[in-house]
Amino acid sequence: MSGARAAATAPVGRQRTTERVAPPPGYAWSADPYADALHTGRGPLFLRRADGWLLPLDVERWCAQADAADLEVLRRCEGEVLDVGCGPGRLVAALGVQGRRALGIDVSEAAVAQTVRRGGQALLRSVFDPLPGTGRWGTALLLDGNIGIGGDPGALLERLARLLAPGGLTIVETVPYPDVDERALVHVTDAHGTPGTPFPWARLGTPALLGYAQGAGWRAEDEWSTGERSFVALRGPGATGARPRPGRTTADGVHRAG
Repeated sequence: MSGARAAATAPVGRQRTTERVAPPPGYAWSADPYADALHTGRGPLFLRRADGWLLPLDVERWCAQADAADLEVLRRCEGEVLDVGCGPGRLVAALGVQGRRALGIDVSEAAVAQTVRRGGQALLRSVFDPLPGTGRWGTALLLDGNIGIGGDPGALLERLARLLAPGGLTIVETVPYPDVDERALVHVTDAHGTPGTPFPWARLGTPALLGYAQGAGWRAEDEWSTGERSFVALRGPGATGARPRPGRTTADGVHRAG
């Protein structure tokens, strides 16, 4: 799936469930509201928490061509790229246009079908399923809020460390509010309030992501923002040789050493 952007009126803070819930076997992102939104290329579509809080999902951007923020991410990718939660495939398609090898994975049949129609390669898989190229991928992408997959960021980062080559790169899009560290059960729902299957999800600002990353053996290599979107590049376990110091690149492209 693709991820989410925060509503301007949404409360910001820590929302944690007290239990760890495994994703349901039926794959909630194959629910009709999500598939219908991808088919039309527009929302409204939301993640709905049990307390009624709604997070708008940016369907229009997911279904469009890769934008300037996306292309900056792709410029930083190394080797073969695994797009985790590829959605309708804008990133995989853009990498293909650049002549780079990429594979998208998603648990939505509609998302995988659209990625293939755009000329990309994609599989109907969860990131926790057996995947081709395990231990050899150069870069993994967790854009559009996909650090939330499974509701356990630490477990997700540990899984990516096994999928990537030693010292591989993961690029994560974070919530542009630094104090966000939320884990909750959510539904995919449309404007009519039709809920999909509940599933665990997480939302992280950059400080929370860095805490989970350190615990899973990753280290920050860079931070930057483009417009209202924020990103972090993480270097995986097993890296060798000198690497750039962690820093921040602002929307004007200036790198700030950290």
